[in-house]
Amino acid sequence: MNKPASPRKPERDIDRIHAENRLREAGYLMSGHHCHPYFELFYVERGACRFLVEDTMYDLHDGDFLLIPPQVLHYTRYLFGSCRRSAVFFRRRDVGGETEALLPRADAFFSKARIFQAPDAYRGQIADLLKRMVTEIRVDDERSPLMLFLLLQELLLLCARVCHFLQETPADIHTTDRSVVRAARYVSEHYAQPIRTADVAAAAGLSQNYLTRKFREAAGIGVREYLVFTRLRHAALELVSTADSITDIALRCGFSDSNYFKDVFKKRYGVTPRAYRKAR
Repeated sequence: MNKPASPRKPERDIDRIHAENRLREAGYLMSGHHCHPYFELFYVERGACRFLVEDTMYDLHDGDFLLIPPQVLHYTRYLFGSCRRSAVFFRRRDVGGETEALLPRADAFFSKARIFQAPDAYRGQIADLLKRMVTEIRVDDERSPLMLFLLLQELLLLCARVCHFLQETPADIHTTDRSVVRAARYVSEHYAQPIRTADVAAAAGLSQNYLTRKFREAAGIGVREYLVFTRLRHAALELVSTADSITDIALRCGFSDSNYFKDVFKKRYGVTPRAYRKAR
């Protein structure tokens, strides 16, 4: 198996496995739409919440897992009452080769956002595993890195054995939010073009002002901000997967001004595009 990483909270060090369990009350607001360079495995132990992951909206309920890949823009809202939820943050290298080979569609398991559901009979066992991971974060001694590594393998293997994996987007998207989904999908499909908020509103079938307000209420981010985030995410991926010039990548991802691209990239990722590429 791969060598385990040492534990530390992801907001301080994204290189380490981390686990947390929190109770969110209805109406709790996140600080903003975000993405990060590591995987997030989100689990609803009790209650329900709503996720916007790129251009798709998911309603999660008791026993639902959502796997979110790196650099995927997402936001959570708590609209249905209190929600007890857990989250595990990890890098691809934190998953042992033997473990990955036993996951459903092993060659593509980590390639996209994925929902799977735990049967009632196994939810207690899953909750216990997650609790042990959170406890290990608090212990934080020389044994913790290996303990967390092994617990992550056990969690993933248990899910692979007992969970039901959904291949399609759940159908319980609220009708009042379908226009937001249409708007987000339009941005995802046309981010490389010089689109305006008015174009997105037309695609969603709403007035510009109404879409602006509705999108922020539902997704926690403005339409224009979402467009910039989408362009930045694609640019970040191209920086580490191609040898093309920074200017070419900026233009290809919808930025008409390479200097503006460098400014917003540094604001979002904390480093210049050149430094980001070099670090990867």
